[in-house]
Amino acid sequence: MCVFCNIIQGIWDSKKIYEDDDVIAILDLSQATYGHTLVIPKKHFKNILEVDDETYNKVMKVVKDVCHLLNKKLYPKGFNILNNCNEVAGQTVDHFHVHIIPRYDELDLKIEFKDHSKTIDLDQVLSKINK
Repeated sequence: MCVFCNIIQGIWDSKKIYEDDDVIAILDLSQATYGHTLVIPKKHFKNILEVDDETYNKVMKVVKDVCHLLNKKLYPKGFNILNNCNEVAGQTVDHFHVHIIPRYDELDLKIEFKDHSKTIDLDQVLSKINK
């Protein structure tokens, strides 16, 4: 059984800040920033590619609600909303979940995007997607 399924079933402890019949929100053990929260459906899906639309929509509604809660209680200046899909993208638990990472300043966490605009032809990418 996966880590999140164990938490959902009450086998493992967590710091739960929200729960309903379908979704839980818990503080991430890593606390990449103060208040870093995971929003997790109770039904097991490996990743965003497998989650059904109804569950996805419920999760994202909770993400929005938890952002409002954290904004009211912790006063961040912003948020990163993040989902890692598969190991190459940083997914370490094979159970769909969304990270809410409160941001207090630019130095809290570094998320870098490399500029590949000189080496990737957007028309070629678009053509491949639209085939």
